[in-house]
Amino acid sequence: MAEHPSTGQAQPAPASRGVAHQLRLFFIALQFFTRLPIPRWVGFHPDWLQRCTRYFPLVGWIVAWVTALVYVLAAQFWPQAVAVLLSTAAGIWLTGAFHEDGFADVCDGLGGSSSRERALDIMRDSRVGAYGAIGIAMLLALKLVALNAMLPFQVLAALGIAHPLSRWLATCLIWRMDYVREEGKAKPLAQHMTGGEFLLATVFAVLPVIGTVYWGLMSWQRIAAGLALAVVAAAWLARKFNRRLGGYTGDCLGAVQQFSETAFYLGVLAVAPGFIGN
Repeated sequence: MAEHPSTGQAQPAPASRGVAHQLRLFFIALQFFTRLPIPRWVGFHPDWLQRCTRYFPLVGWIVAWVTALVYVLAAQFWPQAVAVLLSTAAGIWLTGAFHEDGFADVCDGLGGSSSRERALDIMRDSRVGAYGAIGIAMLLALKLVALNAMLPFQVLAALGIAHPLSRWLATCLIWRMDYVREEGKAKPLAQHMTGGEFLLATVFAVLPVIGTVYWGLMSWQRIAAGLALAVVAAAWLARKFNRRLGGYTGDCLGAVQQFSETAFYLGVLAVAPGFIGN
């Protein structure tokens, strides 16, 4: 419920059915997680933030398409390493380094303190410490090296799967874990997720996998290895968050997205080239 600006009384959310409303929820998610402009007719209501979690993986589609396009264009003029770097930079710009910042904050919080309260205080601090700087530098280096080691069509396939998948894994925390802050930038959208919403998010994460296999862009063995490592990485972080924090924060969602995305790339590369064709 939102308060009317003149009366101060709680106002119900506008009608929440139909295709138009689903488009509205998607645009709300897109606005929250990217720099992309959205149509004026979308409007805003606090309740919509709670409902838009179902479209997090679909936002990953947009990020994947943009990074893939930048990679393809850059590869026409520069070597693979430069194309990968520009593609990654485009993704960081598009999302405003939102998830990278969360990963750095988690590194600082969990690495710089042994107590729950102190860890949450550190994660709230906008400054980046040594753990955060080293952690994000190592993560980005791993991501760049892994993508650079792939063939061009494998890079496109990996981007297309990893971005929706990693955001779906972040929604798993919303679906099953408790949000631990009394306030925070992610609180309006990180409180609750129904089974139906999670199922829809799962569909958006699975479709790119099916499409990649169908079009033969990457072997199922490589995809399976990437999926397995990404799930293990997300589960490991979720367990650590439960033990250290008693739940998750918005920074934790960003950390899961970044960590599982990179883990997927590493899993793809873990399959020996001589074992399969793609």
